[in-house]
Amino acid sequence: MSRQQFGFLAGFLAVAVWALAGAGVAALAVLAGLLGWLVVRVLDGDLAVTGLGDRHADPRRRR
Repeated sequence: MSRQQFGFLAGFLAVAVWALAGAGVAALAVLAGLLGWLVVRVLDGDLAVTGLGDRHADPRRRR
């Protein structure tokens, strides 16, 4: 499945949940999906949790 197809499917499912159950449930479903994606990335080693802090360094600090 390509990224475009996956994006379409994710968007379609979010709108379908929204239409069937309401906006709050759809937002929770999207949030749960993002959290699951993040957990799998960390477990696979594709994302280092310790490296996340380095991305948001103090902008006043010069390197």
